[in-house]
Amino acid sequence: QVQLVESGGGLAQAGVSLRLSCAASGRTFSIYHMAWFRQAPGKEREFAAAIAWRGGSTYYADSVKGRFTISRDNAKNTVYLQMNSLRPEDTAVYYCAAGTSSLSFTTMRYWGQGTQVTVSS
Repeated sequence: QVQLVESGGGLAQAGVSLRLSCAASGRTFSIYHMAWFRQAPGKEREFAAAIAWRGGSTYYADSVKGRFTISRDNAKNTVYLQMNSLRPEDTAVYYCAAGTSSLSFTTMRYWGQGTQVTVSS
């Protein structure tokens, strides 16, 4: 099992930045990708960004590309999501997730509890 704990969410004004953190524990050696998903009110959960845990390759949804940056610190078993130029439409619960398949960076096995990000205009 892998446990994931997110932090760093909150209330922000449009245009500012926030950084989310996700600390992984447990069987972290089984992780191949880590990712951030988000779910806005009344909408389905959607993929935002992912990173290969060992190689560091990154993947982004078009909606966040150029504004969000995913990174990881393997020594701390932590993944980050730097969110710049926030927009009201970025308002959502952000979930950290970990996947154990090398074939997909969107199919996740473990999920965090989520952290709320609210962006006001």
